[in-house]
Formats: sequence, structure tokens, C-alpha cells
Amino acid sequence: MKMLPYIGSGPYCYTNSLLMVLDDPVLTPGLVETLTGSAFGFQLLFGQLPLFDAYGWDPDLGLDQALTLLGYTWQAHTFQNEKDALNALKEQVSASPPVFVGPLDMGLLKHQPESDRASGADHFVAVLDVKGGRVHLHDPQGHPWAALPEEVFLEAWKAEQIGYGQPYAMRTDFRRVREVKVPDALRALLPEAAKWAAGRDLPVPPGTLGGRAGLERLAQMVEQDFNDGLRGMFIHFSIRVGARRKTDAAAALALIGETETAKVLQTQARVLGGLQYPAVQRDTSTLAAGLRELAELYDELVGQLERSTTHSL
Repeated sequence: MKMLPYIGSGPYCYTNSLLMVLDDPVLTPGLVETLTGSAFGFQLLFGQLPLFDAYGWDPDLGLDQALTLLGYTWQAHTFQNEKDALNALKEQVSASPPVFVGPLDMGLLKHQPESDRASGADHFVAVLDVKGGRVHLHDPQGHPWAALPEEVFLEAWKAEQIGYGQPYAMRTDFRRVREVKVPDALRALLPEAAKWAAGRDLPVPPGTLGGRAGLERLAQMVEQDFNDGLRGMFIHFSIRVGARRKTDAAAALALIGETETAKVLQTQARVLGGLQYPAVQRDTSTLAAGLRELAELYDELVGQLERSTTHSL
């Protein structure tokens, strides 16, 4: 099976923001996203919110993993009040721009159309400078050199409704302390990917389901009550990012000869991406059937990753 890469827009906010800060010509969004481990699972957060990332996974954990696999160290900062946060951001961006900032609440980033209230949707940006009472930033959602009043940016940066991390978070002082070739980083990813797919013993919100059980429950939800909130999550975020993550992971693992795992991931991506139309059109029977097909493929991915890890030892 030929791996068919995807090039185009998509909600890779933390990956794209990180690449703007690292400025490493070897790294690509697809590679970094794959190294975060996001492609290797599914979780139904709170038993309600469908996320095509691994059970217990969040962007902070994923970034830690990707940076470590690539040989980087960094400093993570959080603050308890907006004054300290803003002063630290000004100091850091003056010394070494841009600065990796997030999570922020996307609903409060008011340069984005129709963003006027906290949504709990996480977002990441690269801050370029803070001048004249405004925070200038590259927003990977499609807004280069966006400028927000300091007070508006700080309200979003507080991230009160984000379900992980701490308020006013940023990462600085990225240093590559080990030279790691891309194939070596991908091989080192395999045992971590197997653990994500099998389900790590991590704290999760009440009611959260992972893997096959989560997908089967989601199929039932679609059949019983495909409400506007669930449909909106599908059509605006979950399907798009999930299909791209799996496509990128398939292409990355094919590079190191993990063709069987790559095939499973590409098949998952094809099934998941094909659900965009039925989700938009409210074709719940086709959507539920596709989710159950993904549940079957989930077990196949877990087994293949376990075999790949065993062979790589």
C-alpha cells in the first residue's frame, strides 16, 4: 500500500507554534505531531467529548514526549497572576522571540471571527513581541501578526476552562542537547506509541472512556442523540485532526520500514476522514457504522504496535 501524504490546512496549533519557535529546518508538522503520540488512540472525554488522541493524553504530555525524543530540553513556566505572567512574557520575548505560549482559551482570542466567550477549546500561539499595550503573535489558525490588547490576551491565557495544565503557561529556552536523527526518534517512539494505544494508567476526568470501548459508546451516542454540540465537535475538529494525525503517522512510520503499522494507520485515516460527509449531512447510520469499523481497527493497531515494539528491541 502506497502512503498518501496530506498537505494542507488543519488544526495543528501546538505543533505549528512549536516549529515557529524552534526554527529547525529538519522538522515538519507531521513528524512532530507523530512524535507527540496523539495519533495512537481515542478518548471519549467525560463520556461526551470525542477526541482522536490517546486515552489520558493531552498536548502538554505530547509536547514533552516529542521534544524529549528529539533531544531537546526546555523550561516550562506558569504564573498565578496576570501581572507576573505579562512581565515574564515581555522579558522573554524581548530577549529571545518568538515565545511558545499556551494553552489559551480559543473562544477568548477575539481576533478570530465569532470568538467572544470562553469555550474550553485549547489553543497555542507564537508570541512575537509585546509593544504599545498589544501582544503581537503568529496564530497558526491562519492569522499571522495578529495583535491583541494585553488585557484580551491575558484573559485567554488564563485558560480557566481548559481541562489540563496551569494558568499562564509558556515554554522557553529550547536547547538541543542531543543530536537525534529523525529515523532514530521514530524508532524510539514505537514503545511509547504502543503504551498510548494500549492505554496508560493516567488520571482522566470522570466518565472518560478510551480505545475500542470509547468508540463503541460514541457510535451509540450518534444513534441515540446526534445533537448540535456533538455534531459541531465532529465536523469542525475531531474528524479533521484525527484523520490528519493518522495520515501523518502512517507516512512517518513508513519511512523507517514499519509498513504494517503504517497500513493500519492509513486505513484508520481513510475510514475516519470519510465520516466528514455523513457527519455534516446528519447521516447517523453511516456515521455510527464507520465508528464501529474504527473500533475494530483499533484492536488491530494495538496488536501491530506491540509486534513492532517487540521486533525493535
